[in-house]
Amino acid sequence: MARVKRGLMRHKRHKKTIEKAAGYWGRKKSNFKRANEQVMKSGQYAFRDRRQKKRDFRRLWIARISAACKACDVRYSDFIHGMTSKGMAINRKMLSELAIADMDAFKKVVTEAVA
Repeated sequence: MARVKRGLMRHKRHKKTIEKAAGYWGRKKSNFKRANEQVMKSGQYAFRDRRQKKRDFRRLWIARISAACKACDVRYSDFIHGMTSKGMAINRKMLSELAIADMDAFKKVVTEAVA
């Protein structure tokens, strides 16, 4: 049987990982073992933070709506409770955009929900 030399495939695999690690600090960008560890960890961070980003945006929208509600002399919880009891289906992203761009329209929504 012929001897199989694995240098070519190993080099390709290492090169792929080193290219993913471009921009890292120190040996993590050039040493395969360190680069491979960091690329795997970076993948874990990316997976986690794709979900974390959704939470962060929801928190931001709620903070914006809460600030706009305070300007209308209504608590955030009372506003949301009023909206759900009246069956108003406007999501928090759109409410925060209303609060930023068109405060008069937001005040109308608040009076409708609380009244």
